[in-house]
Amino acid sequence: MRVDIISIFPEYFAPLDVSLMGKARERGILDIHLHQLRDWTHDVHKSVDDTPYGGGPGMVMKPEVWGEAVDAVIEDGRAVFGKDALPRLIVPTPSGRPFTQKVALEYAEEPWLLFAPARYEGIDSRVVAEYGERLRADEVSIGDYVLAGGEAAVLVMVEAVGRLLPGVLGNARSVADDSFAPGAMANLLEGPVYTKPPVWRGHEVPEVLLSGHHGRIARWRRDEALRRTLARRPELVARLDRDGLDKHDRRVIEEFGERREERPEERAGERPEERRSAAASRTSFRAAPEDMAD
Repeated sequence: MRVDIISIFPEYFAPLDVSLMGKARERGILDIHLHQLRDWTHDVHKSVDDTPYGGGPGMVMKPEVWGEAVDAVIEDGRAVFGKDALPRLIVPTPSGRPFTQKVALEYAEEPWLLFAPARYEGIDSRVVAEYGERLRADEVSIGDYVLAGGEAAVLVMVEAVGRLLPGVLGNARSVADDSFAPGAMANLLEGPVYTKPPVWRGHEVPEVLLSGHHGRIARWRRDEALRRTLARRPELVARLDRDGLDKHDRRVIEEFGERREERPEERAGERPEERRSAAASRTSFRAAPEDMAD
């Protein structure tokens, strides 16, 4: 996969030289090209921003600079992919669609990604409108908060996508067990993990993990994923496919709801919307009598 990143701080991406991403680059799995946006300016100050139309605080990144930069990077990439090739343009912004594991998997199928991280108040909106007509352009958010710039968001996305590429992880099965991974882990958080020693400072590893019984271990991990999701992200449970839940899954959800109802003091600090989400998760997946008969 080729990844191009245009930024006024290309040095921000030094972390991509270390750990898994660094190894992926050494092996040629991930081909990352960094570009200094100011190289496409034409004034003595190398200005990339100007005041916003309509007034207001902050500055907006200029469309003509970004246009020249994106066009030049596309032409450079076409020398590798062919004269008609186009990258998928990704612009990090808090107002974009949420970046999820599903989106990371989608991007991992692409041969060429181009990231355009903004600073200040963002990039002139005409840039995304222009390239949205010529190629696939996505505005993407990594969370409901605002950063000083989009570079940190690009680091997050490149690592999330890069680790999914074949040959990057030592054990390819790790991807299937990730939180939010499509399949059995969709809309679930991964449960707790342990290693040696079996007892540390009085804390013991759950006995089932020492049993060697693969079926019981798999069941325990599934149960813990459900319990952790119910406790920490109850709104995700409402998104679970009920037809994909077995009797044991539904029993775990039911039992968790009953324990929460028995101990209201544990929920004293929850916000009203959290209590509503928890209640919704209980009612949405209340097991039918025939499911509980055994």
